[in-house]
Amino acid sequence: MYNIIRQALKLPRRQNQITLKMSKPAFILFIILVFFTGNLYAQFTVDAQYRNRFEFRDGYKKLVTEGSTPAAFISQRTRFSIGYENDLLKLKFTPQDVRVWGDEQLSSSTGVFGDNASLDLFEAFIQLKTGKKVWLSVGRQQLVYDNQRILAARNWNQNGIAYDAVVFKWNPENWKIHIGSSWNSTGENSSDNFYDPKRIKSLNFLWAQHELSENWDFSVSHIVSGVTGSETENKLYFRQTAGLFTTCIQGDFTFSGNIYYQFGKNNSGQKVSATLADFETALKTGKLTSGLGLSYLSGNKITNTQMKRDHLFDVLYGARHRVYGGMDYFTSFNSQTREGGLADYYFFFDIKFSGKTSLRNTGHYFRLAQTNENTPDNKNLGYENDLVLKYKFSEWGALECGYLFFLPTAALETVQGVPNSKFSQFFYMQLTVTPVLFQAGLK
Repeated sequence: MYNIIRQALKLPRRQNQITLKMSKPAFILFIILVFFTGNLYAQFTVDAQYRNRFEFRDGYKKLVTEGSTPAAFISQRTRFSIGYENDLLKLKFTPQDVRVWGDEQLSSSTGVFGDNASLDLFEAFIQLKTGKKVWLSVGRQQLVYDNQRILAARNWNQNGIAYDAVVFKWNPENWKIHIGSSWNSTGENSSDNFYDPKRIKSLNFLWAQHELSENWDFSVSHIVSGVTGSETENKLYFRQTAGLFTTCIQGDFTFSGNIYYQFGKNNSGQKVSATLADFETALKTGKLTSGLGLSYLSGNKITNTQMKRDHLFDVLYGARHRVYGGMDYFTSFNSQTREGGLADYYFFFDIKFSGKTSLRNTGHYFRLAQTNENTPDNKNLGYENDLVLKYKFSEWGALECGYLFFLPTAALETVQGVPNSKFSQFFYMQLTVTPVLFQAGLK
């Protein structure tokens, strides 16, 4: 049967039996797709992503003391993506390998053998057209909305982040409406629904974006996230997050802002009342784009048994590194601010020297949003400066270098438990290559 189809399609003869065995499953999948969508034009794409990053850490994530030794290493992300798309069907499959150079187990006779488990599945989803301008997306996929404050790709992490979810997508004129849901489990359990309370057991959301004009978008969202109280409890506590986001471009001036309010219950069953707000303006003048902004994340004034409501905002799966500075001092606000929340006053300038080379500098001044019995009375935490040079040497490749440092206050040293810290700095160099390996139209 295979040879008959091969002759009918005039496929080249196989060189050997091994090649035939390896390619037959892919060939069968191709025939199935052609059979069901034979009268449709389809696009088949194979692409890759290779990202290496050298890091020199001397105060990254936490202040360092005199006498400490900096860490240096190279990490690597390798992704291979297969995509298929026609008018009725979309498929994407992306395995990835993430490793640190030299993490293999040593062998005196062979040099190295084996390695730490690093191969996993980043994406694997299918989208089916279920009506006019209506799609149903099922599987492991990225959820990226608005400015990624609640649901994000979190691309700095070499592993990235994707979600096992079902998403209903409806795109009427000037609107985009998405409804998503997920239910996470540790395995094919016979009883109980235990789950790590630090992770979301059930994520459900509604997002609607309206294009008010060519240069002005407005969106509303509501996320319902359920977590367990402990790893031995079935009961779920649901936190509700409702918010607005807008971005407006008028000539060379850009404004964006969002505000979110959380209510419901945390994983201790305590009532929640918390706020997140971000505002940013930017102005482009020639090759220079400059701007400033404010990000405010509410915290608790009281953290002991007298606390009636939890006012610390949970950013769920939102961006951290891209928003609160590349030194990553503020990624877990429960511990890193001692539930005090955070206020980030920042400015930036971006110079495009050419179509290939750009330089961006961002300065952050951090303060606690609230003080409590676990924090110092002084809210000021310090200043961080992030300088990043990027050279895009082709459409498929870029080289990026960054130098970052943090000037802490005594209050931050107290919060982190690092008295008399030395100068904290961080340097990285990152190579990213994203070639399209194969692309073809199928009929």
